[in-house]
Amino acid sequence: MIGMKKYVAAAAVVAALVGAPTVARASGSGGDPGTAPQAVAAAPAAPARTVSAAEVAHPATGVRVVKPGERVQAAPGVELWLTREGKHWSTPDVPDQFRSVVDGNIDLSRPGISLQAEPVDAAGTSTYFLSGLYYGTYDAARVEVVTADGTLAARMVTLPGHRKWGAWYATSPLPPSQGGTGGDSFLRSLRLYDARGELLVEHDLAF
Repeated sequence: MIGMKKYVAAAAVVAALVGAPTVARASGSGGDPGTAPQAVAAAPAAPARTVSAAEVAHPATGVRVVKPGERVQAAPGVELWLTREGKHWSTPDVPDQFRSVVDGNIDLSRPGISLQAEPVDAAGTSTYFLSGLYYGTYDAARVEVVTADGTLAARMVTLPGHRKWGAWYATSPLPPSQGGTGGDSFLRSLRLYDARGELLVEHDLAF
C-alpha cells in the first residue's frame, strides 16, 4: 500500500454522462379550414429512462453520487463505499480498510488528492487496485493516474449534497516489480481536474 508522501498517483477516466433523451415532436402545417386535416405519422416514442442520482446532483461531471454505506464494485473482489467519516474499501486479502476525512490528516481548505495502491488477486485475475480521496473543492470532475504504461481512467464517487470530498478508484495490470515502496516507479503522477478541464493539483510520483 502506498501512502501519499510528496506524491500520489492517479488514474483518470470520468464516467461519461448519458444525456437525457430527446423527444421528437411531429407538427403539421395549417391547411385550408374547409379541408379535412391530414393524418401525420407520429415519430416513434423514445424509450423511458430513469435519470440517475449522479446526473441530478452533478449534471456537468461524471462523478457518481452514492448513498452513505452503498457498496460499489470497484474491481473484481473489491468493494468501496463512503460514509460521512471517509472512504472504506475491502479486498480479498485485507477487508474493511478506511481513510478518514475527519481526523485532521487532510486539509479540506485546499484541493488535494491521496493514493492507496495494492495488488488484488480475485477470481483468477491479478490487478493493481488504485484508489484514494480527492478533497478541498466542490468542482472536482476528473482524476488521472499516469503510469509507466500510460494514463489510466479513474472513476469518482461522492455523497449527496455536493460535498467537498469524495473517492476515486482505478485498476491497472500489476507493475513488473513491487519491491521497495510497492511499485512507485510504475506510478508517475496523480492529477485532479475541475469541470472546466483545469488542473487543480498534481502529485509527481517519479523519482
